[in-house]
Amino acid sequence: MSNVGPVLGNVAAPHKATTVSLAAAAAAAADPTPAPLPHLTLAPSPASAPPTASQSPIVTGTSVLALKFAGGVMLAADTLGSYGSLARYTDLRRLRAVGAHCVVGAGGEYSDFQKIMDMLGETVTREAELDDGQTLGAPELHAYLTRVMYARRNKGNPLWNSLLVAGFRDGAASLGYLDHLGTAFCDDYAATGFGSDLALPIIRDRWRAEMPEAEARAVLEDCLRVLWYRDTRALNKVQVATVTAAGIAISEPYSLSAKWDYKSFKVPKASIDTGGSW
Repeated sequence: MSNVGPVLGNVAAPHKATTVSLAAAAAAAADPTPAPLPHLTLAPSPASAPPTASQSPIVTGTSVLALKFAGGVMLAADTLGSYGSLARYTDLRRLRAVGAHCVVGAGGEYSDFQKIMDMLGETVTREAELDDGQTLGAPELHAYLTRVMYARRNKGNPLWNSLLVAGFRDGAASLGYLDHLGTAFCDDYAATGFGSDLALPIIRDRWRAEMPEAEARAVLEDCLRVLWYRDTRALNKVQVATVTAAGIAISEPYSLSAKWDYKSFKVPKASIDTGGSW
């Protein structure tokens, strides 16, 4: 008698499983929607996911300014490299010569700017190897970079920079702007970063087509001084580059004078008398 329990249990178990299987089959026949497969997923694996390094700038530079003057074009930028909100690098030079007729200035992620300069160096070298007597000037390099930036933007892996491409050749100055979205245009003066808000109004008021080089330099220095006052990512250590028929000249960094005893700087704007309001 002791063996009856196990034998009956063994016989009853298959009968119960068969009943459950028939019920599941009937339910599946009534509902034509296929059951989800647990081993499939729509999320990309880490190996196939697009790169995101350029979507989080780390070391960045701020504004670059440029304008045309009688006989050439001039660019200016400070030399601060900000590590987040930390003023980490004070000699980060963001004005670079490309070939014999062009200067590129960059704001934004500095490592992406280094990548762009490598690409431009390779492009200029390939053109020189053709030995056909032709060279790339600022308009050609501006058009090339516009396509590069737009293509990288479409791939979701942008080069996180705003660039000014300036040059002088055959008696004519050229100046073009482009950014990480592929936005591009040419103008008589341009600015990147906070310079587009704080410096462009000053340049619009004072710019004229026949202004001499000294006047152009004074305008840009005044703009950089305003940025030093108002932009927390700016520095009063600056560089100026000129492109003329005589060639390219990029200055060594130098410090701008500053005035900190303005009344609005000395008198607090928010106090008990003003209700704590600015």
